[in-house]
Amino acid sequence: MDNGIHISWLSVSLLLLAWQAMRQLHPEAIAATQSKALFSQAEEVLLAKILSSSQPKLEVFQELLSKHPSVFYPSRTPKSLLMHWQLLKQYYLLEDQSVQPLPKGNQVLNFSDAEQLVDDAKLKESRDEVLEHELMISDRHQKKEIRQLEQELPRWQVLVDSITGMNSPDFDNQTLAALRDRMVRYLMRSREITLGRATKDKQIDVDLSLEGPAWKISRKQGVVKLKNNGDFFIANEGRRPIYIDGRPVLSGYKWKLNNNSVMEIAGLRFVFLINQELISLIKAEAAKMNQQ
Repeated sequence: MDNGIHISWLSVSLLLLAWQAMRQLHPEAIAATQSKALFSQAEEVLLAKILSSSQPKLEVFQELLSKHPSVFYPSRTPKSLLMHWQLLKQYYLLEDQSVQPLPKGNQVLNFSDAEQLVDDAKLKESRDEVLEHELMISDRHQKKEIRQLEQELPRWQVLVDSITGMNSPDFDNQTLAALRDRMVRYLMRSREITLGRATKDKQIDVDLSLEGPAWKISRKQGVVKLKNNGDFFIANEGRRPIYIDGRPVLSGYKWKLNNNSVMEIAGLRFVFLINQELISLIKAEAAKMNQQ
């Protein structure tokens, strides 16, 4: 009995020490820990009701917090809800979204696919000098392309984010918009940029091969352009369709880009973010010019 009482008092003492230690934590440390709480299914159900075609502002999420205080975790903020809604939209998890199948078609077998079909047992063990020479030339070309790519990186302002990729871009007064993936962010600082797959004899503004396997993407897949009225449009100049918020844009057609639009090209997904303060100034200047 005495041992049981001793253990109980020891447990109570440990709990009191832990409680006192938590009370002494700095408020910023507490806030940082609470901000990392995972979203519950009930929270995501409410966020998923916001349409993917809308452009919700922070006021919308503030109203959501006010209406459902018992559902959302106390540390949630309108900004954290907006960022998680963007993530749900990027992965087609909103109620009005459906996953689009990848376009099908006859494709030329590339080296990686052919390599998987090779039976190692059928390869000759004898030395093939012709093959070694071809491999040496191929390796030389690849290293040359890598050097050219490294030289182009600073030019196009490719910024590597954290592994979560959920930090909103810090726009300056020269950045019109940003094209963001989970790993890489491209800043648009001119009124027109090209998207596609860079080669040694053809350079484009946004090289999508930086995101991963991009051999299905055309060398010049599309053009993003800012009109004088402040609207962004993307024109598909490649062979494959470009999906904007789940809608296919076929070759030769164009589509308007909104803030938070999800762009999908051959399985690569990006979120298009607009520097709304700078675009508002451009629209105001355009309006003044029209009045004159």
